Amino acid sequence: MTEHGAPAGIDSPFAAVRHAGALVLDAAGYQDAFDRDHAVSTEPMWKLERAQDFYEPDVASWRAMMDGDWAGSLALVARMAEPLEHYFRSRVPVRRVRVAELPVSPYLQWEMHVLAVRARAGSPCRVVPAARVARLDPLPELVVFGPSLMYEVLYDRHGGCRGGRRITDASVVGPCLAAVRELYAAGEDVLAFHAREVEPLPPPVVTEAMRAAVPAYGHRTEEFRV
Repeated sequence: MTEHGAPAGIDSPFAAVRHAGALVLDAAGYQDAFDRDHAVSTEPMWKLERAQDFYEPDVASWRAMMDGDWAGSLALVARMAEPLEHYFRSRVPVRRVRVAELPVSPYLQWEMHVLAVRARAGSPCRVVPAARVARLDPLPELVVFGPSLMYEVLYDRHGGCRGGRRITDASVVGPCLAAVRELYAAGEDVLAFHAREVEPLPPPVVTEAMRAAVPAYGHRTEEFRV
């Protein structure tokens, strides 16, 4: 997969992300810092997801999908609803922009089911077609807490999280936040996209090549992430 953090188009506010000063954190450090910032945040949090493939070994339903148990995977997704509803009742809103390419990848097919559950639990998501952001590509993967705090989330070549860059430069963060909000406003509600493009699909095809990297993430623990 493409390494995130590469320069975007010259008219893109995301172009400044790569060169912004940042505190660079490994995966554990990023998760700890994220949890601290999220716990005290008073503004809505915004997420921008562009990549079509990630590795989510902390999520049991993802592992079931990778094992070829699609029915079991969906059953585990459904079981996420109640804890997510409880979680989001005690947190500021989390709004996500999800870029989607068609046909959807096996990962995105799975994630759309999760995002639909999250949306019903109080974490809204809007889906933006890849063509809409073509001039901005390659987009960074971002978590924005406000006009002066965001993380660029970093991934390895398989799509496993390897850490993040904590950026506090308002001249970089503010324009990115405005752009994410604009994409969100232009997007389609995830529930409509899910019903039309994802629910009718047959089970995703998981190849041996996709499974080959899974053992490398076996050290991770069972935790759900926002």
